[in-house]
Amino acid sequence: MSSNLFKLVGRTVLAGGALAAMVATGPAIAKDTINVGIASFLTGPAAGPFGVPGRNGAELVIDAINAGTLPAPYAKAGFAGAKMNPIFVDESGGNAKQVGEYRNLVEKRGVDAVLGYISSGTCMAITPVAEELKKLTVLSVCGTPRVFEESNRTYVFRTQAHAVGDSIAAARYVLDKFKDQKGYTGINQNYAWGQDSYKFFDITMKKLAADTKASDNPQFPKIFAGQYGTEISTLSLDPAKLVHTSFWGGDIEAFVLQALVRGFFKDKQVISSVGGSAVDSLGKKFPDGVVMGTRGEYGLLVRNKDEPLNKWFVNEYKKRYNAYPLGPSYQYASSVLAYKIAMDAAAEKAGGFPTQDQTMAALKGLSWQSFGGKVSLSLADGHQAVHPVGYGITKWDKDKKEPSVSDVKFYAPGCIYAPAGQKSADWLAAGMPGAKC
Repeated sequence: MSSNLFKLVGRTVLAGGALAAMVATGPAIAKDTINVGIASFLTGPAAGPFGVPGRNGAELVIDAINAGTLPAPYAKAGFAGAKMNPIFVDESGGNAKQVGEYRNLVEKRGVDAVLGYISSGTCMAITPVAEELKKLTVLSVCGTPRVFEESNRTYVFRTQAHAVGDSIAAARYVLDKFKDQKGYTGINQNYAWGQDSYKFFDITMKKLAADTKASDNPQFPKIFAGQYGTEISTLSLDPAKLVHTSFWGGDIEAFVLQALVRGFFKDKQVISSVGGSAVDSLGKKFPDGVVMGTRGEYGLLVRNKDEPLNKWFVNEYKKRYNAYPLGPSYQYASSVLAYKIAMDAAAEKAGGFPTQDQTMAALKGLSWQSFGGKVSLSLADGHQAVHPVGYGITKWDKDKKEPSVSDVKFYAPGCIYAPAGQKSADWLAAGMPGAKC
């Protein structure tokens, strides 16, 4: 080959490399439609009270964003101008199945992003795969702090706060409201979410109320076991009057109905960190006097909140689905909204349709006004959300003929989450130094 030909080839290679670099770092080619995988429980015991309401919340907000009908300041149509085509997948079936579904979405269907997931077990299984495949993934729910506290993440974000805040807020609430109780126990599902929820409640109680005795025999039945007669008998015989539970989905409904017929709620003060879905699904059957949380400014605790975005969400959800939005409805809606905000911001900064990297840069550390209140991605180097967590006491409203709550109190993020860079267990063990309550 002649020297001139070598020079020509060299210039061509350099030019091609420069062009590739510009394409990689500049705005992506504009799209009319983006495809996004959205995972939620669509079948099984978690579907009716949790997964389907989550799917509905996402669907409602996606349709509004596509049409440009969300209230200000989110009225601009589309995700960086593109309409979202959601590909809903069922989270049921176990972790191995979900990993396969995730790979199918990314590798075969070529989705632009993946949103959703409810179970902590699923999130723990999906997260390393998302990092391996380098696909932007926004976790909508799940509770275990391990997702971000065990390893740094690049492609995974979570727009819902983790279980530590729920447990600390629960302990603070019962100590504010039921100072005379001298003992506590719990019934929680025997996997990451249930174990973490009770562990952090237990540690907080020991730090804040050293004279309150922990039970030697808290109950950890298998997730979705459905039958809790043995556990209810054990708890009934326990002298502890406070009973913590992080049951969700079909488990909280089954437990309430089985415990109710045995007079359990007359003898015990139950604290439910995430049972708001059962309050609506069971209606008048749900007992009064249960301390109820919704994992944030969601559902039962805020459905009468006089704020434009929340009012729009409640009214439009009721109009479409003939029901109130539940906690998962808010959580899924919030993850969709955060993705839109990030894509719009990235497009504006890039001067065109954004790449995945540009969208992730905009999502990192994002704070936004969501449907129930403010959410901030302020932990795990801007990948993990925090927000207030509240509790109230259930009561059937005879006039409106619907569930209600009284004595609602929210705890600010600075009161219930470890500061950035600290692990939750270490912060709790040290007595929550610097907590701003």
